[in-house]
Amino acid sequence: MIISVASYKGGVAKTTTAVHLAAYLQTLAPTLLLDGDQTKNATAWSQRGNGFPYRVAAIDQAAKLAREFAHIVIDTGQRPTTDDLKAAAEGCDLMVIPAVPSALDTDGLGQTIRALQQVGAASFRVLLTKVPPDAAKETAELRGLLAELKTRVFKAEIPRLKAFEKAAAGGQIVNEVGDRNAERAWNAYKAAGKEITK
Repeated sequence: MIISVASYKGGVAKTTTAVHLAAYLQTLAPTLLLDGDQTKNATAWSQRGNGFPYRVAAIDQAAKLAREFAHIVIDTGQRPTTDDLKAAAEGCDLMVIPAVPSALDTDGLGQTIRALQQVGAASFRVLLTKVPPDAAKETAELRGLLAELKTRVFKAEIPRLKAFEKAAAGGQIVNEVGDRNAERAWNAYKAAGKEITK
């Protein structure tokens, strides 16, 4: 299975999502994370600690490495052009679009969805990320908007937790972090991963 994680908007946990979906898929079969972002955040994250339980490589190594893995997760570049988005959508089984339930982030999400619809992308799904504990109204409104746009949305939601920042700083997957919310954070991505694979 090939999964691309993409968004026009920065700061929506795109790399965090790619890192953790790859970690979940690795529990099922050998998984490769391809870092296609110019900032190479996923690569830097993996190099800060003892390494990830799966392989991380630059996107230009895809052709050479792909046949060795059952699953591939691609952390795409920020602010993709319409052509980039079209190529990413055509080159994967599912595109995951992280979205934060806040008014400021909804515009970027709308732009991403319109671009995907414009290029005829059929297999994409929105994952609500960085969901604050007091955002029930905003989350319901965003889910309503996505329903109007006939856009598929994960049932799973990724909570806004410091555990993710600790994981990135320590070069770890969130379930390896010494934080009281680490298990909750991991279970959220595990739930999203199960939705992908069922």
